Amino acid sequence: MAMHELDAARDEIEVAILDRGKPGFLGLGSEMARIQVRRLTQSEAGQSSAMESVSTLLRHMRVSAVSTLVNAHDKESGGLAIDIEGEDSGLLIGRKGETLRAMQFVVNLIVNKNRESRLRVLLDVEQYRDRKHTALGEMAKRVANRVASTSRPVTLEPMPPDERRAVHIALADHPTVTTESTGLGTGRRVSINPKL
Repeated sequence: MAMHELDAARDEIEVAILDRGKPGFLGLGSEMARIQVRRLTQSEAGQSSAMESVSTLLRHMRVSAVSTLVNAHDKESGGLAIDIEGEDSGLLIGRKGETLRAMQFVVNLIVNKNRESRLRVLLDVEQYRDRKHTALGEMAKRVANRVASTSRPVTLEPMPPDERRAVHIALADHPTVTTESTGLGTGRRVSINPKL
């Protein structure tokens, strides 16, 4: 009835039990339960939907892991950041992060199915992305120093967008090299070039 009055779906409302009531004896002396229902803001509904989607996906994958909302307004994703931890973490990352990227894609599809404004959800498994981006930044600086000393450009292997971005950010303030992305689709790479 509350969902009908608020014109909201179940995942768009929050229900709080104020008083559980009493069953009474044969219906005598019983008291009705009291609840409070409120409609979630679009942001809260997005968080709820994302967390529920991740939990459901983990349950269906039959992995032992738990998801935690790390940041409701992550700068990198422009939306939510959710970290997953548990015994089966390695399975969730996959080869070069492919399983993690696929899970993130599926969660974003689910969360944004009926939304008016797009909500980006960034998934991470035990800070894998942070560690990967740190390692990429260090590697990019080593390559940049080699490019600076030889004056020869170096093109890195193909990378997904978030990893290319990590390289660009790591070298954004480098005094002697510039970076650019080249190629199409999954073959996009970062080229590190000497400044002219």
